[in-house]
Amino acid sequence: MQATAYTFDSRTRSGSVLLDDGTPLPFDAAAFDAGGLRLLRPGQRVRIECTEAATGAEGAPEGRRITLVTLQTL
Repeated sequence: MQATAYTFDSRTRSGSVLLDDGTPLPFDAAAFDAGGLRLLRPGQRVRIECTEAATGAEGAPEGRRITLVTLQTL
């Protein structure tokens, strides 16, 4: 899936992307590290991989979780 980098904190190596429909989706340091990147700038096109919605402790869906962020290449 493709997205656009929206925010990135180089200290925590976490941030968020905007999906093509404009939905923001956060990512953590583990997802950033999995992609092998050193830096991410807002506005860059990225490729992401997500897990599907999981069910939380109270039965409510927790939503998508990004597991990998890397640069989009042709």
